[in-house]
Amino acid sequence: MNLIMMILLISTALSVILALVSFWLPQMSPDAEKLSPYECGFDPLGSARLPFSLRFFLVAILFLLFDLEIALLLPLPWGNQLSNPTLTLLWAATILILLTLGLIYEWLQGGLEWAE
Repeated sequence: MNLIMMILLISTALSVILALVSFWLPQMSPDAEKLSPYECGFDPLGSARLPFSLRFFLVAILFLLFDLEIALLLPLPWGNQLSNPTLTLLWAATILILLTLGLIYEWLQGGLEWAE
């Protein structure tokens, strides 16, 4: 019990010391650039009704779509422990093939080209 109390005391003291140092240590010198909001590289002081490039949204949606493969393939190592791992590997291969075909389609259609 004494060891646990000592560990809790040391970790609490260290946390408080680090929190206090983090408030005193940084040098605050705000200027107009640091105080202005940053929104995707566009001028935050202009009109909010300017036309926005749909290509930016297309690339963002494609990134999210192809990034989901990580979430879909994450349980794959645990799927190998099942009684029939070939079915799990078949589904994983199907997902990867569909994503690869989608990537090839978008590439050929020019959806990944940022500049015209």
